[in-house]
Amino acid sequence: MAMKVIRDIGRFMRSLWGGWSLSLMDRYIASQLINPLLFSVGLVSVLGVAIGYLSDLADKVVDSNLPLIQASEILLLKVPEFTAYALPISVMLSTLLTYGRLSNDSELIAFRGCGVSLYRLIIPAVVMSLLVTGVTFLVSELVVPAANYRATAILVEYLQEEHPYWQNKDIFYPDYEQVILPNGDKTKRLKHLFFAEQFDGQHLRTLTVLEWLEARLNRIVVSDSATWNGQEETWDFFNGTIYQLSPDASYQEADPFEHRQLPLSKAAFEFALQGRDPYEMNIIQARQYMKILKMMGDDKKLRTFQVRIQQKLAFPFICVVFGVIGSALGSTPQQMSRGTGFGLSVVIIFAYYLLGFLIGSLGLMGLISPILAGWLPNILGLVMGGYLLYLFAES
Repeated sequence: MAMKVIRDIGRFMRSLWGGWSLSLMDRYIASQLINPLLFSVGLVSVLGVAIGYLSDLADKVVDSNLPLIQASEILLLKVPEFTAYALPISVMLSTLLTYGRLSNDSELIAFRGCGVSLYRLIIPAVVMSLLVTGVTFLVSELVVPAANYRATAILVEYLQEEHPYWQNKDIFYPDYEQVILPNGDKTKRLKHLFFAEQFDGQHLRTLTVLEWLEARLNRIVVSDSATWNGQEETWDFFNGTIYQLSPDASYQEADPFEHRQLPLSKAAFEFALQGRDPYEMNIIQARQYMKILKMMGDDKKLRTFQVRIQQKLAFPFICVVFGVIGSALGSTPQQMSRGTGFGLSVVIIFAYYLLGFLIGSLGLMGLISPILAGWLPNILGLVMGGYLLYLFAES
């Protein structure tokens, strides 16, 4: 029975795709897709940078005295981000315009008259969409986070702009340990509490550490600065005092020092070091930061990162969604001008990103799961594209 089902599925797929292999038709359609794709990537990237960031950057140069060299560097650093956004949009434009032209010139009718199904005709577009998906993922993961982080660092350095995720001042980090209660239940108990007034990327300044032993406050460490010693896997404290407390929490003794090494958790240093916006981290960095947020019990920020990670994973696959929708709409039997095709693309892209924003907001509020918040727009888009393909294939 199972073998029969597999054979039936195989026959269906062969009839659906026509026994796909690279043919002259595939090379022809692919060649028609390449030029609109490259042109669209360049056009949308330049427009995105100009409209989305150039005006704001000009205001910073004029009103806040941002140096022109740094402003130019920020502008270049923003190009990868807008290129990543431009790639899916360009897939939509190139497929819609290419298949629209093939339809207007009756080439699609000729292909279908030769027995080629519409499903088979859009395979070059799907393959191109998958390739662009891979490029989008690589740019989004390997280039965009580092570029965004550097751009933000320039603004913080030259304009002292506040950054909601950077832990460069008033760093507060609770370090918990897991304990087993007499009844066998597990719970978290506060072990260390770190507070520093500033962080310069290497040293925590004016640092105070409270340490608990079981359920009582055991000692307090106060120092001018401290940093993590990666070679010896310990903390280096400079110019401070260790206050030892008695069991009743009263003062017992003070031990001043110029330099002291203490074997405390590295997590507080990682928390200060990795305090970035989700769009300034790649997925690996974001997952590591989530572990720190989980230990801190910051559920709101943790959910934000959970949703953003799923959105970062799902974002490149918008290329496939737009490729399918663009191919289907371009293949409609009605005549479609380039202006109409461009306008339709803008409407679909705006509606899609609006839907993604609304669904993502539901995820941030905790009304739906992070996975659903990230992937539901893609699923709905593919369903819509599949329906349009079916509709036009049967017409």
